[in-house]
Amino acid sequence: MRILLAGASGVLGRKTVRELTAAGHEVAGLGRGASNTVRADLLDGDAVLRAVDGMAFDVVIHAATALQGMSLIRHKEMAGTNALRSRGTANLLAAARATGARRIVLENMMFGYGYGDHGDRPVTEDGTKFGPAGTNAWLERHVGAMRAKEELAFGADGIDAVSLRFGLFYGKDVTDTTVLSMLRKRSLPAVTDNGRELAWVDVDDAARAIAAAVEGGRPSQAYNIADDLPTGFGTHVRAVAEAFGTPAPLRVPLWLLRAAPLAHTVMATNLRLDSSKAKAELGWKSSHPDSVAGVRSLARDLGA
Repeated sequence: MRILLAGASGVLGRKTVRELTAAGHEVAGLGRGASNTVRADLLDGDAVLRAVDGMAFDVVIHAATALQGMSLIRHKEMAGTNALRSRGTANLLAAARATGARRIVLENMMFGYGYGDHGDRPVTEDGTKFGPAGTNAWLERHVGAMRAKEELAFGADGIDAVSLRFGLFYGKDVTDTTVLSMLRKRSLPAVTDNGRELAWVDVDDAARAIAAAVEGGRPSQAYNIADDLPTGFGTHVRAVAEAFGTPAPLRVPLWLLRAAPLAHTVMATNLRLDSSKAKAELGWKSSHPDSVAGVRSLARDLGA
């Protein structure tokens, strides 16, 4: 199939291109960078339509974000990604209609279920509301953008939409670059988990899920994509340090991060995902039981 991929130059995008081309598909990247086949700013709807004029695609993938590694500290640093999830989705849907695409696959995140304590039971797609309205204005901007991304696509006439709700990414080109750099500089603390756990997924597994959703999955359905077992943020960071032999991260209490409100919000969240639906309907499964096993495997592969 002919596929238009927004976000092809990012880590997830590059790995997705690899998976799709290996499966025999033809992929055109959409973005502002020189490496993209289709050059346009996703937030400029007119520019996107001009760029795809005369082209034809079967599937559109929205994996574009403005996230920069794990450096997000303040809520305003999410503004670019929030815009891509809302306005960018609307522009991509217009491009899909203009090029004859019949399916759109969305990259989304587990935090669309809401930040905070979700308890010990893994969250399912049909058992927990996605995009709940919040009382905190900043969090509503983040969650609202994730909610809008799905609502716009699921409500689009004539286009089948599938959304993938990912856990936090780790793995090749994530752990061994951004995370290790921060650990070596002692700039990534290991927060005391106190029973809080988060869903994680190897970014290579995430790319395989997107490739699976190009041809599989039911229209207007969302799928959780995560390892079988969750891991506390502090536990994950300490596991990376141990596996790669970096200095041990500083252990800090959660309250110490209040000066970094977005990081504090993420690390205060307790959210596990149930990926049974993706296994049954997409034929997808994670490569590792949890992120601790995953980073240890990566360290061995890299000879660390």
